[in-house]
Amino acid sequence: MRTDRLVAVLLMLQRREQVTAAEVARELEVSERTARRDLDALAMAGVPVYSTQGRGGGWRLVGGARTDLSGLTAGEARALFLVAGPASAATPVVKAALRKLVQALPEPFRAQAEAAASSLVMDPRRWGSSRVEHRPPRFLDDLQDAVIRGVQVRLGYVDSKGAETERTVHPLGIVAKGPAWYLVSHTETGRRTFRIDRVTSADPTGDPVHRPKDFDLAESWREIADEIDRKRTPLEVQAVCAPHAIGILRIGFGDRLEVGGTTTDGRIDVVIRGHDDYTLAGELAGLVEWLEVTGPPGVRDHLASIGNALVERYS
Repeated sequence: MRTDRLVAVLLMLQRREQVTAAEVARELEVSERTARRDLDALAMAGVPVYSTQGRGGGWRLVGGARTDLSGLTAGEARALFLVAGPASAATPVVKAALRKLVQALPEPFRAQAEAAASSLVMDPRRWGSSRVEHRPPRFLDDLQDAVIRGVQVRLGYVDSKGAETERTVHPLGIVAKGPAWYLVSHTETGRRTFRIDRVTSADPTGDPVHRPKDFDLAESWREIADEIDRKRTPLEVQAVCAPHAIGILRIGFGDRLEVGGTTTDGRIDVVIRGHDDYTLAGELAGLVEWLEVTGPPGVRDHLASIGNALVERYS
C-alpha cells in the first residue's frame, strides 16, 4: 500500500502545480502526518520535489519535472490511445484503465495521447446493415480472469440445439470473432471452443490449468476457424470467370473464393464454397454474365431451373 500511495502522490504532483499535505491526505484518505511522511519519502528517493512554507505554500516538483511511469514512447502512447477512443470497441474497463494511465505520461505525450483517442471512429457495420449494439457476454470477465490466473472452471453451457451441459474445462484463451466471443479450452475430450454468450455459469475451481506444450492461441484459432468454415460451407463449386469480374467475386464471397490459374481462353479458374446446391446456385445466378459453373451437376441443374423460372416470369 505504501508504494501505491507514493505513486499516487507523484501523479498528483504531476497533475497540479502544487499540492498541500492536507490535499494529499483528503485524496488518499490518510492522515496529514502520513501524507507528509509520503512526501518526504519521495524526496529521499530522489524525486525532485520540494516544499515551500507559509501561506500559499505546499509541495512542488522542481522545474515542473515529469516522470514517465509508463515507460512508453510517444509513438507507443499514441498507438495505445488510438484504439480506446469514444467510438472504439474497447471495453469500459479498458477505457477506465487508459484514463488513469494517461496521467502518468509526460505532458507532451499526454496531449498527443488524448488527441489520438478522438482522432479515429471505427464503425464495424457494413453499408445497409441494421444498427445492432452488441454487449459483451455476461461471463466474459470471469472467463478472462480464469485464463489469466490459469485456473480450471466448472462451465455451464447451452449448445446450438438447446442441450444443457456442465463440465470442467481448462481455459486457454478468448477470441473475439465479429460480435461473438469464444472461449478456447482444453477438456477431457480434447480442444473445445465455446460461445461465451451461451455460457450459463462459470465457477473457478482453483485447480491449475493443464496447458498443452507449445500452445499458441492465434495458431489454434486459425485451425478452429478453418475447420468451422469448412463445416459451414462444405460444398465446392468449380467455375471459370472473366478476368475483370474477379474483384466482384472477391467482394461477394470473400474467403469462400479461391482463385486459380488462367485457362486457354483467357478466363480464370475459381472455386467457390457454399452451404448446399440450391443456396449456392441462388448466389451465383446473378453472375451468369461473367461466370460459367462447370460443376458439380447439382448446382448446374439448380441454375438451369432458376433461369427457366426467370424466363417464364419475365418473358
